[in-house]
Amino acid sequence: MPFEIKPTILLLLGGLLGYGLAEGQFSALDPVKAAPHIFENVLENDHLRVLKVTERNGETPPLHAHPERLVVYLSPCAWMEAGLDGQKEMQSFRLGDVVWAASVTHGGETSKVVQECSRLEIELK
Repeated sequence: MPFEIKPTILLLLGGLLGYGLAEGQFSALDPVKAAPHIFENVLENDHLRVLKVTERNGETPPLHAHPERLVVYLSPCAWMEAGLDGQKEMQSFRLGDVVWAASVTHGGETSKVVQECSRLEIELK
């Protein structure tokens, strides 16, 4: 009697393979793994992950991804950023500012922070 693979088993195996590939891709874009000199995992549990970020002028973080997150500034921070229209604009935050940040994949550009910038990034799971 020949071995027969049922469609349900194929679907399950395909789903597991897809999950494994997606998990591996996300893992490669994890900021802690991509740039441990900038991102430090200070707390992680089933509900959230807290990263301490220390960004210095002249650093070039590799490509990495962030989910939506809460950002708490631990120092004054300022940098130049290109707007949607291509115009340069100053982004600045004061010690204690709290903002919600959208998910983003970025990197490969040299940081243009005015001074060392420290913040906590709180990711919900």
